[in-house]
Amino acid sequence: MEKWKIDRINELARKKKTVGLTEAEAAEQAVLRREYLDGFRENMKAILENTVIQQPDGTKTPLKKKAAN
Repeated sequence: MEKWKIDRINELARKKKTVGLTEAEAAEQAVLRREYLDGFRENMKAILENTVIQQPDGTKTPLKKKAAN
């Protein structure tokens, strides 16, 4: 995500705490937050997919997804 978008998220959050947001600003904030969270989740997923556990004997095991109940 671009730095200016993160700056805008922070600017809107500060404004929300002080004077409140208009409907347009609240909608903009929701869109920017969703974009930020989607990017964060995508990045975290990529990190976890490339993580391996090294055992004491030196073998490496990739992480596996937890089985759904």
